[in-house]
Amino acid sequence: MYGRPLHPDPTVHPDPTAEPVQRRTTVDPLPWRAQEAVPRPAVERAHKEPSFDTHEAVDYAVATRLKKVVADRLADLLKDNPGMTAQAQAQRGRALINEAVAVWADTAAIERGHSTTPAEDRRLAEAVYDLLFRAGRLQKYLDDPRVENILVNGHDDVSVDYGDARRVQVPPVAESDEDLKELLRDLARRTGQSERTLSTANPFLALRLEDGSRLQAITEVTPKTYVTVRRHRVRDIDLPGLVELGSIDTTLAAFLGSLIRAKKNVMIVGTQGVGKTSLLRAMAREISPDERIGTMETEYELFLHENGHHRQIVPMESRLGNGERVDGHSVGEITVSDLIYPALRMTLSRMVVGEVRGPEVVPMLRVMTNGEGGSLCTLHAREPHMVFDRIAELYMEYGGNMTESLAYKQAANGINFIVFVKMIDETAIGGRRHRFVSHVLEVTGIGEMGRPATNTVFGPNPELGEPRAVPLMHPSCLSDLMRVGFPAHLLDLQRGSWQAPLELKVRAA
Repeated sequence: MYGRPLHPDPTVHPDPTAEPVQRRTTVDPLPWRAQEAVPRPAVERAHKEPSFDTHEAVDYAVATRLKKVVADRLADLLKDNPGMTAQAQAQRGRALINEAVAVWADTAAIERGHSTTPAEDRRLAEAVYDLLFRAGRLQKYLDDPRVENILVNGHDDVSVDYGDARRVQVPPVAESDEDLKELLRDLARRTGQSERTLSTANPFLALRLEDGSRLQAITEVTPKTYVTVRRHRVRDIDLPGLVELGSIDTTLAAFLGSLIRAKKNVMIVGTQGVGKTSLLRAMAREISPDERIGTMETEYELFLHENGHHRQIVPMESRLGNGERVDGHSVGEITVSDLIYPALRMTLSRMVVGEVRGPEVVPMLRVMTNGEGGSLCTLHAREPHMVFDRIAELYMEYGGNMTESLAYKQAANGINFIVFVKMIDETAIGGRRHRFVSHVLEVTGIGEMGRPATNTVFGPNPELGEPRAVPLMHPSCLSDLMRVGFPAHLLDLQRGSWQAPLELKVRAA
């Protein structure tokens, strides 16, 4: 063991007879933020069961027809004004939509024998605008801060995940599968990612939507078109914001912040949808605003270049090829791995890879091994003990002379800490989803059998009934963290800053 195990001290715990408090609604300033006066972004939290007002239905057959009328008129305008900006097109489009809806309303009044209502006209106009300039019927879910995931299994089988609420079936998002595919093609054109489209030759589509949501669509190789949209509900999150959400406590927030300031290389690990990206965003906000950093992503979803905090940032995004293959790669394709080497020439003090999921693990670990330190990335793995095997697996995909032992060696030399994020989902039994950090492992070099050795600095404490990360031992690099302001006595708190164990309906035996 490299670190010092903790010894329980009952004097530092709250009164066990006190009324338990599951989550703090206000958070004391973290030790390193005591003098900070900058307001943080609000964190959206809502657990109400959503409802749908059937009286606000829109006739999308009419909306689709009007969209085509307005689109044709806009196309004619663009022929005469080819330099019209997107904003000007949207403004002109709004006026044309209002005209088209007015004409439709006159015709509908004659057919019905009574006038349409202003509310009906307004809803129709908004639906046409969404179809023409936004995300169509998906837009109302993108506008709802409670929505976490949109799951489309064909145009008429749609579900929405509302944060901690259960999954809810919602109305169709298109009139047919072909209409759904046309909506996806429109989105690809509007997002400016012109090399990305959906067709028989290209049955997969990955997009970053205007609000930053991540869309993945699959067709042709499936019986119908499937779409998943992952929302970023905590896009501007920081470490105190994660404390408010219950993902970490103030003790762990202070520790994670000190890792950034001490320029430790950190890998954030977990399964899909547990909050790895949100944690990475929050930790990245601890980097000094004037420190020069680079981000490399498949699709922008960290938004570090848009958060107003970082002033010296070089954001990079990979690019798909045009379908032709040369040496196993599409012509024009630029991968995350391709981005890393040019980034090294940009005078960057840190590099942040949004998601390591392929051969880019090799150059990433080389950067961690040879660079100044302080780099960050995320990785998919189901359990903390699987991380190094997952890295070795990705190393083998790189080709060449890569071996398992080399992967272990570079992981041991390059990674300083692994932060594991976990989710416990009890929605099936009337509970909620709990996302939290469960482990913080310090990588201490090569251990037995050539595998990296680790210290579990933070982890669950079954004796306390606590599955969330609480202090278990001191890291071997504690002096480095103390030099950047970390209060070492926080690691002597057996429960961390949690006032009560996580409230679960089912507890581990």
